Amino acid sequence: MSFDFESGAFAPTPDNDWLIERPESFFTEVADLMTAAPAAPAHTSYDRLVLPGDFPDPTIAKIGDTYYASATTAEWGAVFPIFKSDDLINWELVSHVFPGRLPDWCDSNFWAPEFFYEGGKVYLYYTARKKGGMLCVAVASADHPEGPYTDHGPLVGEAAGSIDGVAVRDEKGVLHLVWKNDGNSRNKPTPIWAQRIDEKTLKLVGKRKELFRNDAPWEGTLVEGSAMVRHNGYFYMFYAGNACCGKYCTYAEGVARSRSLLGPWEKCPQNPILTDNHLWKCPGHGTVAEKDGRWFLMHHAYAANSHEFVGRQGLLSEFTWNEQGWPEFVNSSPQAEPLADVSVMNVADNFDGDKLDLTWQWPVGSLPRTEVLSNQLRIGASSVRLGTVLGQRTYAATYTASVIVDAANLAEGTFAGLGAVGDPYNALALAYGDNMLQLWHVKMGKKQRLTEVLLDPCAELGLRLECWGGSRFRFAYSVDGGKHWEPLRTDGFAINGTYLPPWDRGIRVGLIAQGEESETVAFERFSLRNQR
Repeated sequence: MSFDFESGAFAPTPDNDWLIERPESFFTEVADLMTAAPAAPAHTSYDRLVLPGDFPDPTIAKIGDTYYASATTAEWGAVFPIFKSDDLINWELVSHVFPGRLPDWCDSNFWAPEFFYEGGKVYLYYTARKKGGMLCVAVASADHPEGPYTDHGPLVGEAAGSIDGVAVRDEKGVLHLVWKNDGNSRNKPTPIWAQRIDEKTLKLVGKRKELFRNDAPWEGTLVEGSAMVRHNGYFYMFYAGNACCGKYCTYAEGVARSRSLLGPWEKCPQNPILTDNHLWKCPGHGTVAEKDGRWFLMHHAYAANSHEFVGRQGLLSEFTWNEQGWPEFVNSSPQAEPLADVSVMNVADNFDGDKLDLTWQWPVGSLPRTEVLSNQLRIGASSVRLGTVLGQRTYAATYTASVIVDAANLAEGTFAGLGAVGDPYNALALAYGDNMLQLWHVKMGKKQRLTEVLLDPCAELGLRLECWGGSRFRFAYSVDGGKHWEPLRTDGFAINGTYLPPWDRGIRVGLIAQGEESETVAFERFSLRNQR
């Protein structure tokens, strides 16, 4: 059963605000389909959506003949995905910087990774929050870009927070860290600092120097996300300004330049140089790449038709240098086209291997106990909050997700669920346990049971959710393993999920295992299908 919700408007009621009347080669396969049409022989367009889904603050580096990229993971593990590409367009997810256990010193806010490669060694500068403390810029290193990485801990952590660190050598070859003071978190300005790095100890030494701060009207309360490149005798710093995230974001990208790393810095008179258009909202925070004499910024932006529900997606935008030596983007906005066929983003996981696919995520710091065996994903249960959650990024505003639960072997007091998850405190989920089907509405950590259905025992139970426009949800179940579906009856046509996405993240579709830690829930045949 389906409904055309796009033709009507539904508003929350005061008393019931919930009521409204893949494989590791996945990204390569998607990009292949996106670029199936032959390119013009004279000029290939690189303006593309290259990292679909929630991949904010992307970084890019060329190491040998291969490009590597990563992005913010915030409160989802595994932390910092590692992609590789031979052409800047087709990307393959190959690893994570912290695939399991987190560094001992930090526990959240895994933001803004930045690759730095030199002398056969790969460094990743990143932001994370010190346990019980402030945001810090830290560094990890590896002998190969795919890892494994050794963490070296924080370099700087100011009282207001230190974020968005990037390593750069000055005009004399001296290595510096450039970062942002997170003063906007305390209603203060946000200076961009530089300070020398001791290359033997990976510690900051000497005095820090302010390069510039937010002093232009378009920058609003902040400047951040520095990306450095040298060109024609100048250091150019691409940087973002204003509010990054969520429904009311105002982000845009600017640029400044200086003959010397430590200044004086001159901001471009045409700032911001990358802004909104009808397809992409709030572009910014990226890293520069060069290929065959052409220049690109890999950055994030919200797709206008899905915005915060999918999250900030990774785009590649080409720029040129004008007569005054400043970078320019066509129409001062991203020229990437949206996907002509969103079905290329569909995910199907039959768990036919012997390990969990790299695309699955979990709440950071809550590494799940999993086993992939005999076409089942077996997840160790948890009694904390929602339970154990394993999620997939969403890629479109309208989609259907389903999974089959091994209901015959579900222990008493254990629930298996499928839900739309913003974080462990905010979710809509259909869960089954003790012969009872329940619809959970979890908001700010408070769980409300919207409806429940008593079922006769069955061997394989199908759970399904349908989403329209990113925020309207319906659920269904199948007692014959997915052959026939029965809509879950609620008081309205759809459930309101506008509250789900956190300010800086998109929604995940999650598998849920709630119960005692000694218990296990088995899932089969996960599917995520996208629609326009």
